[in-house]
Amino acid sequence: MLKEFKEFIKRGNVMDLAVGVIIGGAFTDIVNSLVKNLINPLLGLFVGKIDLSNLTLKIGAATFKYGEFINTIINFLIIAFIVFLLVKAMNKITNSEKEQSEQKPPEPTAEDYLKQIRDLLQEKHN
Repeated sequence: MLKEFKEFIKRGNVMDLAVGVIIGGAFTDIVNSLVKNLINPLLGLFVGKIDLSNLTLKIGAATFKYGEFINTIINFLIIAFIVFLLVKAMNKITNSEKEQSEQKPPEPTAEDYLKQIRDLLQEKHN
């Protein structure tokens, strides 16, 4: 079982996933700061309040924190848009590399070399 675990960990996908999760966590902190410190004050100009997270609705004993929900939606939209841009950029890079590899002339085959040798031998005998 330990051997299987070592093989599992050695696979590249596991490390890629770990790096993605770590960077995603750090990126989430950046987006949260962006929303809290830049976007919320901008939206607050239109709503009339600077801090959207304090927006609540009280019905009886229940308190609905819809401001926090708005913050979460804004965070999601920002992250989704940036992931979209990253995927689009990666697709563009991948497609351009693919196009470059398709534009290269084909490598000569053994048959091509044999034809060249045959033609050179015929020229020598003529």
